[in-house]
Amino acid sequence: MATLIRHRKIVSDNWQLLKPADDGSAPPLPESGDIIVPLAAWLAQRDRLLQRPGRLGVWLAGGDEPALIAEDLKNLGVVAVYFTQFSDGRGYSLGRLLRVRYGWRGELRAVGDVLRDQLFYLAGCGFDAFALRDDQDLQAALSAFGDFSEAYQASAARPLPLFRRRHLNSPDGMEWS
Repeated sequence: MATLIRHRKIVSDNWQLLKPADDGSAPPLPESGDIIVPLAAWLAQRDRLLQRPGRLGVWLAGGDEPALIAEDLKNLGVVAVYFTQFSDGRGYSLGRLLRVRYGWRGELRAVGDVLRDQLFYLAGCGFDAFALRDDQDLQAALSAFGDFSEAYQASAARPLPLFRRRHLNSPDGMEWS
């Protein structure tokens, strides 16, 4: 069984990530089980998917629009963002949009070309589950969450930037160290 990092722990993964066929057509659907389908399959087969046994998830590619699933988030057990390559930063924006604009509170999973070096930043954008690339050591990757003791910028996890957090936590509200 596959494993992934969820809530900073290595856990078993019961979900099956379905990918489009080589010709771009919708992937074949298993009769039952927990599946994560591409956005195009969700849009084309929504009613059929909602009637099949098992939990449902949708994965978005970097160029997909999360507004297309906003009304259906209540029907999903997981939303995944597929990183086609390590250097594509659009997935970070998708994660933040899902958490902040659309209020997604369920599992937000990074899949695809996901490396240890991305984990700290992905977590800041609201991701809480990470299916790392096969050549990555999950146990060693857990240390990535502690690479930095603080983040300067605002994030999905911390809506205020560091200077504002420090100002609010000072006894007189005036300390700017």
